[in-house]
Amino acid sequence: MDTTARRNGANERPLASTARLTLSGISKSFPGVRALHDVGLSLYPGEVTALVGENGAGKSTLVKIMTGIYQPDSGTIAVDGKPVTLPSAHAAFAHGITAIHQETVLFDDLSVAENIFLGHAPRTRLGFIDWAMMRANAHEVLTTMQAGHIDPDSRLKDLGIANKHLVAVARAMSIDAQIVTMDEPTAALSMKEIEELFLLIEFLKSQGKAILFISHKFDEIFRIADRYTVFRDGEKVGEGLLSETNQNELVKAMVGRSIDHIFPQRTVSIGEPVLAIEGLSHPTEFDDIGFKLHKGEVLGFYGLVGAGRSEVMQAITGITRTSRGTISLEGAEIAPRSAADAIEAGIVYVPEERGKQGVVIGLPIFQNVSLPSLKRTGKSGLLRLAEEFTLARTYTQRLDLRASSLSQDVGTLSGGNQQKVVIAKWLATQPKVIILDEPTKGIDIGSKAAVHGFMGELVTEGLSVIMVSSELPEILGMSDRVVVMREGRIAAVYDNKELDAETLVRAAAGIAA
Repeated sequence: MDTTARRNGANERPLASTARLTLSGISKSFPGVRALHDVGLSLYPGEVTALVGENGAGKSTLVKIMTGIYQPDSGTIAVDGKPVTLPSAHAAFAHGITAIHQETVLFDDLSVAENIFLGHAPRTRLGFIDWAMMRANAHEVLTTMQAGHIDPDSRLKDLGIANKHLVAVARAMSIDAQIVTMDEPTAALSMKEIEELFLLIEFLKSQGKAILFISHKFDEIFRIADRYTVFRDGEKVGEGLLSETNQNELVKAMVGRSIDHIFPQRTVSIGEPVLAIEGLSHPTEFDDIGFKLHKGEVLGFYGLVGAGRSEVMQAITGITRTSRGTISLEGAEIAPRSAADAIEAGIVYVPEERGKQGVVIGLPIFQNVSLPSLKRTGKSGLLRLAEEFTLARTYTQRLDLRASSLSQDVGTLSGGNQQKVVIAKWLATQPKVIILDEPTKGIDIGSKAAVHGFMGELVTEGLSVIMVSSELPEILGMSDRVVVMREGRIAAVYDNKELDAETLVRAAAGIAA
């Protein structure tokens, strides 16, 4: 196969031969953790390189080294063949290196123009900020990106997630960044917004930018990237052209094993109804929601963005108030007025936004897990450290948590391992019903397999699970039944027997068969 050609249908063009950015022999360690060992990465102008690896493989550490946040213990960095040092984020910025993160790091209370030109605003001859010039330049950059619909004077907090991503890209364009890192850029985007982002990436490629694309979604990687580099346990284990590999080979390189059956095979006897919802309604979010969840069942909830799935789950768990309807648990009606009421009754909720709503950054793993169970781990108002550690160890081991110790700050864990801590925390309360909202969002394929396997164990033990997911393979692979929501209402309920993705998408979109 000609290694100088790229996949792009009939529009093939030569791949670049000289790297714009080269990292060689990079190593980085933290107390008790070897994050990277002798790794390398090359990014080429006009191309997208996908960085692939499980959570905890070292991807985020490498990005922080590239952008001057961390300093490597050893190794070299070169831009256009010339060695450079990046002692700060500002230094990386000066060399044309920028990053667009999963959770875009911008300032909500500043205007779009101020966010784009923060730190390098145009100045008048007297040294004051030239506001008119800044607004005009911001409009020019946005228009060049085909994002002219964004008003430079708008406050960032008034924009949607997709437009915030566009502002982040505009910031990179404003400094003429030549190296752009995109870390899980599609995690919070709808399908339409993802397509728009891909068009923007193609535009950046046409401008000769070297792009690093980090994603756990293989369809996106094969759609947008030209090259790949694979990390595993802090080491580089593979690289090459995507045209010369396939998904199975990448997965095997990532996890060191072949994952043929991501979804566990299970035979569970579905029992009596545990949770019954009737006529549940909210003034603005959803209306007339009714369903039953049985013992030992995984009930999947599917729908497009804005369908109201998460809002229903938050109402069931007492986070938001309803206008009418009933919630019954094991035949007895309950009316949770807070999350604490729902937890006391035996219903727990693992939220989609684990970083903001799931873990307490700054606390160690064992305290995160034991936090809702202090009545069990304490005595006479005093906490018993040994009990906390025992509780945390019991549940984190079952989920195959990867950490140096249970005293490690949960904020230093990868996204997938943070998710395991959140699930462990709520399972430690010994609930009757657990609601998992996008349980594998933004985590790698190995961690997904661990979460799915544990879900299978839970229902085998008699726990009842509601799983909200936007991933069709996950819905089809894990659910016993599927509830489809559309515009705040239940559109359809299916038994998962020979159910296919097309049927679910049609129901979610309101398209007749």
